[in-house]
Amino acid sequence: MMPWNRKKQPPIRSLIGEGIVLKGNVDFIDGMRIDGEVQGDLMAVRDAPSLLVVGAKAKVIGKVNAEHVIIVGEVIGPVLCTGLLELQPTARIEGDISYQLLEMHPGAVVEGELRPLKMSDKTPALTLAASNDA
Repeated sequence: MMPWNRKKQPPIRSLIGEGIVLKGNVDFIDGMRIDGEVQGDLMAVRDAPSLLVVGAKAKVIGKVNAEHVIIVGEVIGPVLCTGLLELQPTARIEGDISYQLLEMHPGAVVEGELRPLKMSDKTPALTLAASNDA
């Protein structure tokens, strides 16, 4: 594992469950998991550790902004990740992505531009995830 994965994650305190359609912007602290649909922006409180998980059946139509973002489902809109962005094999993103660190698994699809944020150290901004099939 890379050093940035060693940091303790904030607890998931909020859940938008499967079958829920939420219309409106959501500001959150700590961790949030989406398994339903959000039609609005998902914004973590700035200057605090945050985790956003977009589950396999989830759909977000709006801006996404958090420190650590894990996308398994679909996001239609721009993504700003100030820490680690993990794109799992079933991830589908339509929008531009700005990230500090990126881990993209084979099969993930991005229709938009990938832009690394300015980095203060020599940590690689992009990590290709190895396939577990070999």
